[in-house]
Amino acid sequence: MHNTSPRLLPLAAALTLGMTATAALAQPGWGGAGWDRPGWDRLSASTGAGREGKVEVATFAAEGADGAPLGKGAIAVVEAPAGGGLTEARELATYEAAVIDALARAGYDTATRDPAGGQLAEVRVLRREAVPEEAPRKPVSGEMTMGISNHGSMMGMALNVDLTKPRKALISTRLEARIRDTASGKVLWEGRADMLTRAGDPRWGDGQIAARLAGALFERFPAPR
Repeated sequence: MHNTSPRLLPLAAALTLGMTATAALAQPGWGGAGWDRPGWDRLSASTGAGREGKVEVATFAAEGADGAPLGKGAIAVVEAPAGGGLTEARELATYEAAVIDALARAGYDTATRDPAGGQLAEVRVLRREAVPEEAPRKPVSGEMTMGISNHGSMMGMALNVDLTKPRKALISTRLEARIRDTASGKVLWEGRADMLTRAGDPRWGDGQIAARLAGALFERFPAPR
């Protein structure tokens, strides 16, 4: 059967936002024909501790899609209908607010509704435990040896003292955004941004994570990476 959906042009590459980012895979995403292939929906396979606080970004644009130019005109931000992401209203609102700020910096009018349609940004946030919390350690461990010789007996003891605390779990957070032409419903652009943070780290509340991800995702929007 002939597929009439627009062919996609991958624009993905790594983003550096005062941090090191590895190259993103130029694979189809989750919003249009063929965008649901394995690879887009999986969270990053790079889960080393060295990635803490760093962002990986990938973006895709529909080639030849109709609609107003990206980065101009009115746009509204809503929760993506696909589901599967955060559902708690307060958390989701934090990420939507960060996306609104980023879109405004990119040139959109986020305060005015366009009666003719304008564009719509659908937002989804995915979170999972990437690396489990370390197991509790024994603060003191060791072994004792005893021996007897012609000169008498001897006893030796070796102690290992470890007062370090187990490291908390690494949490992977992904922000996905999809921009549609409201009138036609066609997907014009799509992107994702991933980062790892340590559970309980006071530096990374929802507001800080949302601002970092949204800022990275739209830093050079809609230019290719």
